[in-house]
Amino acid sequence: MMGWLILLMIAVAAGAVLAAIRFPMRLWTVAATALTLGATGYAWQGSPGLEGHPVSVADKKGALDRDEVLLRQAMFGQFNFARQYFAASDAMTESGSYDAAVIAMQAGTIKSPGDGSLWTGLGTALANHDRGVSPASKFAFDRAMKVWPKHPGPPFFLGLAYVRMGELAEARPYWARAVALTPEGVGYREVLTAQLDWLDRRLVAETARQRQMLANPQ
Repeated sequence: MMGWLILLMIAVAAGAVLAAIRFPMRLWTVAATALTLGATGYAWQGSPGLEGHPVSVADKKGALDRDEVLLRQAMFGQFNFARQYFAASDAMTESGSYDAAVIAMQAGTIKSPGDGSLWTGLGTALANHDRGVSPASKFAFDRAMKVWPKHPGPPFFLGLAYVRMGELAEARPYWARAVALTPEGVGYREVLTAQLDWLDRRLVAETARQRQMLANPQ
């Protein structure tokens, strides 16, 4: 019973998000379809009839990183069409409502399919929801890089999602691409360069550790 109540709360939250961002009524069926598919998967794979159980604080709280938000605003801007969708998604993420965060970003990509920042936001929201770069998340990031091929934002945030998975080698080419796409003199270039340097140090250390393990097997 508790599981179905949580699902109902997610549906209500999603409806509130769509209303807050003035999502076109004629397209509400798209969001409803997404929620229905999620509910079907939950009922099929999960156990919605079971009582809820205690979870860790990390599971209850969202994964919203304030530094990440500031960098995103620096790269994509914060006073534009996309801001309302990011604001809604951020609020849902911070509360742990990852389903609603995804729906908020989906609404943005439907409204403006040529906006690479919204596709990037959707990729990030899906990565948070799926606890890693899932096929759906990768599709959204790939779409972002296709519509904005010269912008460093999409590859950087895809790389960040890989870093959070611990997949450092997969992240490296995307962060290198982000730095290469960022012109000299742009304020956030120093941040991207520092992140890439950190990643390279981690990769070197990991390679050295693996070589030591091979040379001195237990």
